Amino acid sequence: MRLIVGLGNPGERYALTRHNIGVRVLERAAARWSVDLGPAGRARSGRGYVGLPDTGGEVVVSAPLAWMNETGPAVKALLEELAFTPDDLVVIHDDLDLELGRLRIKRNGGSGGHNGILSILTALETDEFCRLKFGIGRPAPGEDAAEYVLSPFSPEETTLIDASLERAVLALECLVAEGVEAAMNRFNMRGEEEEG
Repeated sequence: MRLIVGLGNPGERYALTRHNIGVRVLERAAARWSVDLGPAGRARSGRGYVGLPDTGGEVVVSAPLAWMNETGPAVKALLEELAFTPDDLVVIHDDLDLELGRLRIKRNGGSGGHNGILSILTALETDEFCRLKFGIGRPAPGEDAAEYVLSPFSPEETTLIDASLERAVLALECLVAEGVEAAMNRFNMRGEEEEG
């Protein structure tokens, strides 16, 4: 059983920003898996099942209602409440260093400058948890990175983002059903490699 957490800032103002792509992936996955993300304390959470009984797995999906840079305590509380370890955790988040729409699954490591991940690392005192990174691309030269991540995707980017949201859900399903290694092998490639 896994706890899958999507990172983002709470409130309608931030819902469609680049920084909230983790929550958008989580909401897309919850809808596909028929999981109700009702409001509950520190997070909107629900429990459900991914795939078929013999090839899938049970999951808890959660979107913390804390600000991005205060996500760690909420995630720690969820793990404790479920009696899970960081090994059971998958965090979905935006990544400035990945090209737009590209996915990367990673088992551990540092924050990469991401305040939500830094907060989780600090609260859990370990980096031993899985991440699904979603590329949001880099800002134009001279554009402030903080403003960039809090801006929405452009209309021209929407088609690519929508396709990548679907792939992210497939990546989560693979991760739950077949494990982190299989998901990394299948989804940590560039678009042109996928076609060939």
